[in-house]
Amino acid sequence: MIGLDTNVLVRYLVQDDPKQSQLASQLMSGFTSADPGYLSLIVLVETIWVLRRSYKLDPRDISRAILKLSSAEEILVESPEMVRRAARESAGGADFADALIVLSGRDSGCEYTATFDQRAAELDGMELLR
Repeated sequence: MIGLDTNVLVRYLVQDDPKQSQLASQLMSGFTSADPGYLSLIVLVETIWVLRRSYKLDPRDISRAILKLSSAEEILVESPEMVRRAARESAGGADFADALIVLSGRDSGCEYTATFDQRAAELDGMELLR
């Protein structure tokens, strides 16, 4: 199995650098269900940040791409069900990382996740610390 770094995933998704995008696409096309590529939560969070901040992509488009990746048999995603739930939350306007934080806490038995972030506090399971 081969792990994917953020820059490889971004080049594959955006296809903006001819040489690197081709190499990333070749690598991705070589993965199979028997020998998948690996995507960590950290790489997904970084990738989404880059796509939103640097490429100004629509959160719904990013969410669709993440849902597709997390369902692909050729890609092993860390905590795939949590990733799919966070992607659905982010398609509705929530920050993907905040959604992962609250879902991870919930799955680990937290009553709620305390935050100073007013926007994050809008998520079910987050509470603003005052």
